[in-house]
Amino acid sequence: MRSELNRSLTGKIGRVTGEIGPGTLGEVMLEVRGGTAAYPARPYDGGTTYPVGERVLVMYLELPQTVYVEALPDFLQHRQ
Repeated sequence: MRSELNRSLTGKIGRVTGEIGPGTLGEVMLEVRGGTAAYPARPYDGGTTYPVGERVLVMYLELPQTVYVEALPDFLQHRQ
């Protein structure tokens, strides 16, 4: 487990704005504190690629601000 793990953004749904994939640092937009903010993002499993426009689920935040994301579960797909 990573040393500076933070769960404050766990469960947030974001939209990919810079492709996320293995060995790359992508970007995801999240609604936080009444606005929208961009966060650097990596795949939670280390191997999945998420294209621009895909909605993803935040698993945790690694300080100072990189989020780790996974595919949005089917039961959340219908929400916009």
